[in-house]
Amino acid sequence: MFNFIKQAFRSIYTQFSSKLAPILKQKSLDEQSIKELEKLLIAADTGISTTRYIINRLKTESAHISLDKTLHTILLDTLQAVPQPSTNAQIYLLVGINGSGKTTFAGKLAHYYATQGKRVLLVAADTFRAAASAQLHIWAQQAGVTIVTGDAHQDPSSVIFAGCSRYINEKFDIFIIDTAGRLQTKTNLMHELAKIKKVITKQLPHSTVQTLLTIDAMLGQNSFEQAALFKECTSLSGIVLTKMDSTGKGGIVFAIAKELQIPVLYVSYGEKIDQMVPFDAPKYVQELVYERI
Repeated sequence: MFNFIKQAFRSIYTQFSSKLAPILKQKSLDEQSIKELEKLLIAADTGISTTRYIINRLKTESAHISLDKTLHTILLDTLQAVPQPSTNAQIYLLVGINGSGKTTFAGKLAHYYATQGKRVLLVAADTFRAAASAQLHIWAQQAGVTIVTGDAHQDPSSVIFAGCSRYINEKFDIFIIDTAGRLQTKTNLMHELAKIKKVITKQLPHSTVQTLLTIDAMLGQNSFEQAALFKECTSLSGIVLTKMDSTGKGGIVFAIAKELQIPVLYVSYGEKIDQMVPFDAPKYVQELVYERI
């Protein structure tokens, strides 16, 4: 994870941490420094509400402790205060809009578990996008895992039903479902996700399911709004931040944690099948605060 942070988050550290360092080297925060920090956090997609929370805590708690240590504590507290899902999930339901990196992450997650010796089953339940099944099939071949696909415009729930049957009958360890990425009306989205979860619950009542929302880190506050919408529509276990290597804005993780109370669980970057890692909050904050100091 340490090398990953150094390389994949280089743009974040270059654009954020280098500007943060001079502020944190001061003995105390003056009004000018507060304004600079506020602008820096908002520019990094931390959001207005979360930025105010961070600065208010920093002004209160930095009287007897250095600014860098205080900020480190505040940022880490923000990420770790969010309830974490069960770590023994067998089923992963991936949701998100088109272009958020969902299908790519499905392939990477399959590879991640396959390299641990797990028998992985992928299900291409996005039957509305012509290239989705073909794209996931390529990822399945690269990962060396089994895939279940359906026909074009087939009911996604029926494809998932077939996948559940294979998962049970062939005793797979991990079950990963890639769903359609259309951002519909809230009502239709709720209905579709509820239908999918009903099939899974009925077929696999004793399995632990994680519903992961993939969001494009490059979209910043737009991604935050997507996360808020999906949270209204369904229960989310966590967030997958994709394309983190293409942005210099790393504050979105704090806004998601503080305002939506959803943990960031994975980070995806690049196009290679092994370019994905579980999110490590302590190391992320450590590097964010101290990289350029």
